[in-house]
Order: sequence, then structure tokens, then C-alpha cells
Amino acid sequence: MSWLSTLRSGQVRLWMLALTAALIIVLPWLLMRGLWDRAQEATARVEHNQSLGALLYRLQADIRDFESAALTLSKGVSSPELLQRMALADTFPATLELLAEQLQDKPAQLVRIGQIKARLQRRVELARALAQAEGEQDQVALAEELVYGASIRGLVSDLQADESRFLAERIGEARRRDAQQELVSWVALALQVALMVVMVWRLYRQMQQQLNAEQAMATAASHTTAVFNSVREPIAVVDRELVLTLCNPAFVQLYARSEAGDAGDAGDAGEAGEAAAALVPMPLTALGDGQAWNDPVVLQRLQDVLSRGRELWDYELEQTDADGKPRILLLNARRLQMPDSQRASVLITLSDVTVQRTALKQVEELNRQLEGKVNQVTEVNHELEAFSYSVSHDLRAPLRHIAGFADKLGQHLGEQADEKSQHYLQVIGNSARRMSTLIDDLLVYSRLGRGALRLQAVDMQSLVAETRAMLDAGLRSDAEAAGEAPRNVVWKIAPLPIVLADENMMRQVWLNLLGNALKYSAGRDPAVIEVSVQRLDDGSHQFSVVDNGAGFDMAYAGKLFGVFQRLHKPSQYSGTGIGLASVRRVLSRHGGRVWAHAEVDRGAQFHFILPQALDATHQEHNP
Repeated sequence: MSWLSTLRSGQVRLWMLALTAALIIVLPWLLMRGLWDRAQEATARVEHNQSLGALLYRLQADIRDFESAALTLSKGVSSPELLQRMALADTFPATLELLAEQLQDKPAQLVRIGQIKARLQRRVELARALAQAEGEQDQVALAEELVYGASIRGLVSDLQADESRFLAERIGEARRRDAQQELVSWVALALQVALMVVMVWRLYRQMQQQLNAEQAMATAASHTTAVFNSVREPIAVVDRELVLTLCNPAFVQLYARSEAGDAGDAGDAGEAGEAAAALVPMPLTALGDGQAWNDPVVLQRLQDVLSRGRELWDYELEQTDADGKPRILLLNARRLQMPDSQRASVLITLSDVTVQRTALKQVEELNRQLEGKVNQVTEVNHELEAFSYSVSHDLRAPLRHIAGFADKLGQHLGEQADEKSQHYLQVIGNSARRMSTLIDDLLVYSRLGRGALRLQAVDMQSLVAETRAMLDAGLRSDAEAAGEAPRNVVWKIAPLPIVLADENMMRQVWLNLLGNALKYSAGRDPAVIEVSVQRLDDGSHQFSVVDNGAGFDMAYAGKLFGVFQRLHKPSQYSGTGIGLASVRRVLSRHGGRVWAHAEVDRGAQFHFILPQALDATHQEHNP
């Protein structure tokens, strides 16, 4: 453990001892001091109640002496002692004021003091009148009123009873304070013993932890040294004079095979350390053949790292190693403060990218060749596109002629054509029109594979609604042409989201899927077509189109999305076999996929997924 960590550990132990001493000494003293203050307060209250009781007792005694002197004087007996007792009436107001001062915190008792004061004043007046009365009848009346009319015994008894109760409560409180003080003293002693035990235990644990930390640091240092010596990237540390102070065997192997031996073949960490120590200390400019580090620009950049704290990242060097082979190295350097030194150093790491640069040159050459091939393919695609246009244009003209002349021949023959001739003419016209439709679908399929994606926010709800409107219009038109009632079709379209896609291509997808669902459910009344969407765990959207039509055998599902692949006869359902192939091509270009499930005469389910990257918004669009 370094001296800095040792100092910090000692400071921690010192603070722990100080805190423990504070807990053992100061805290119990504060508790005892608080209990002592409360005990003193309780004692003072008891003394207050006792002095109050003595004052009440003296007041009652003075009143009795005063009244007995008044009765004696009323019988004609006079003496200085009796006159002195009569003078006690002058002390009653002062005594009552003193009682009121001591009962300031007891409003109910103050009320009683006021009542006693009023009645006592009346008794004094009666007693003085009795002392001066001469007639026996007047004396009897005054004596009766003195005994029964202005009695203060009940008020004084109530006041004494309340003060006795207060005195009992305060005596009990004082006793409880004494018991608490004794309990706290024992608890404080127990806590002091417990804290001492804990302190000793903590010191023991801290010593154990310190020993374990030292062992762990020694182990970590050995591991660090082993890793440092095992790293295949050259690493070195230089001081302010650009002199090596530390390096790993890979650095030795790169620059000083002849001086220090092959560090890479060192048998153990000791040999690797000896090989690295052979270069320390050595100026950086003296390594290798003396020319590897003599570039003034590189040396200036290293000085900038030291003086200005700049970092050097992936600076490319061309040097010669110890075997004389040219090397391309990437230099990284940053300022480093070593823990056992006050001076800053520079950490240098080197990456040998000779093989990568050679491979990069080969890749660049292959890319140039590939660009030539791409240009050739582009020219071929242009030629194919021109060929497709030419073929479609050249094929359309003969087809138009065949269909046109078949119609004219039918008109020319008129009623002279027999049933077989009319059949032949109808087959010729239908075949020509089918061939024209097939050419159109092939051109659409070709454009879906070649055209660039024009990604934009596409409202799938609106797109499905447009496709449905177009298909419904076609059904009504066909029904009017045939003189029949329109088909009964039930559409169930769930709320669909907004996605990022090519709008024209997605329109082609919905046109093919919904058109197929409508076409293959022609024999159902009503035909039910459902469109729904499901958000998958990875954030992508899975769209589904379900119908109750003819369905198909899952044994042939592998042919379903191929070009010109059809699972039904043209006489049953019209079509060219390119629609579902176009759907797969569009979804493949968008990074999605399409698949289907069905049962014969139980309907079909078509599902396709658009990945999360094409999700324009996480909010569903509700119609």
C-alpha cells in the first residue's frame, strides 16, 4: 500500500476513534444533563406547591384569629392582643396578591382567588361591624350572616384540593425523573461497554481489511504486470526529456531485438521484464537504427502532449523495425501522471496496421474492378430495359392487329359465320387480349425490380380505402354490363398505421392482394374480406388479408409467389400469374416478406411484414 493510501487509512481510523469517544462520553452526559434539569424543575415545582400550601394555611389561621377577636370584642372584652388580631385584616389583600402571583399559570385557581377576595372583604366588613355592635339582636344577625352568608371555606377547600393534587402529580413526576435518571445511567454504562466492544471489533476488522487490501493490491499489481507484458501492442512511457522510463516486451521486440533479445519469445514474466529493462533508460531517438524517432514533427507533437496536455490519436508513422522491415504504425499518445512521481509523462501506444493497409490497397483495387463490373452491368440493364420496351412495343402492334382484324372478320362475316367460326374468332380475340395483359404485367414486374424506392409516409388506411373503392367500382361496372345485380361483398378493415414506404409499390401490393381476395371469393354470398394489422415484438407491422373464397392446397404453396405460377385454371379464374410475384418483389425491396395459409374451399390468408425501420410513426391511424 502506498504512503498516500496509508495516510488516508490513518485519518479514517482517527475520525472513527473521535466519533466513538463522542458517543461514549458526550452523548450520555447530554442525556444525564437533560434528566438532571428536568429533575430540578420537578423539585422546584414541588417546593412551589408546598410554599403555596403554607401560604393558604397561614391565610386561614389569620382569618380565624381575626374573626375570633371580632366575636370577643362584641362581648365587651377588649385588650391590646385582640386589637392586634383585628389588624390582621389589613394583611389579607397582600396575602391574596401573593397567592395570585404564584398561581399565574392556573386560570381556574385565579378565578377562585378572585371569589375568595370578594367574600373575604365582605367577612371583614361583617366582623368589624360585629365587633362594634352593642345590641344582642344585631350581634346575632351579624354573626349568622358571617357564618352562613359569606363563607369561603368551600372555595379554600377546593383550592387546597387542587393544589394537593398538583403536588401529588409533581412528586410522582419527580420520582419518575429520578427513576429515568437511574435507568439512563445504567443504559449509558451498557452502551459505553457495547461501544467499546464495537470499537475494538471494528479496529480488528479494519486491520484485517488493510491486510487483505494490501494482498489484493499486490495480486492486482502482479496481474497488471503480467497483462502489460502479454499485450501484443507496443506500449511505452517517456518522461519530459523523451527518455524511456517503462515499456513492454512488444515494444522491445519492435525496436531492439539485437540489443535486448526477442522479448516475444521470453519464457516467463521475469525474462520479459529483463528484456524491457534493457531499454530503460534510453532516449527515444536512439531506438532501432537511430532514425525511427528522429522525425521533428513527431517529437514536437509529443512535446505538445507534455506541455499543453493535448492528445495524439492515430497519427500515422512509417518506420523500420528491428529486422529492417518497413512498418506502418498508428501512434497514440496522452499525458500521464505517474502515482510515484510529481512530473508528468507521456503514454505511447503503437498499432501495427501494415497488414491492414496492404489489405486495404487490395480492397481498393478490387473496388475499382467492381466499379468496372457495375458499369458493365448498368449498361446491360439499360440494354435490357431498351430491349424490354422494344419487345413490348413490337409485340403490342401484332397483337393489336390480330385482335382488330379478328373483330373486323367477325363483323365482315356477320350472320354468315357459323357457330364454330364465331368460337374461333372469340378465342383469337381473347388470346390477343390475354397476351396484351401479360405483357403489361411483365412490364410492371420489371419496373418493380429496377425502379428506385421513393420512400415517404404512406397512410395504409387511405391506400386500402382507395383500392377498395376501385374494386367496388369494377364490380358494379361488370354487373351492369352483364345485366346482373352487384355481388354482396362484406369488407372488414381494421385501423391501419402510417408507414415509410414507396406509395406506388404499396398500392400495387394492396391491388394484387385485395383483387385476388375478391376474385377467388366470387362463389361466396356474401364474400367476406378482412384486413388487419398486428404490432410485433420487434416493432415491425404484420398485415393480413383474409377471405372466405376458394382457397388452395398448401402442398403447392411453394409455387404461389413465382412468375407465371397459377394454382387454378384460367377457365375458373382469370389472371396472368404475375400479381403475387410482384407482391413478393415489392416486399423484398422494402426488407419485408410475404407468406400465405389456406385450405381448399375454406378461404385463404395472406400475411406480409414491413420492418420497424419503415415505421413512420408509432401512433395508429384510426378512421
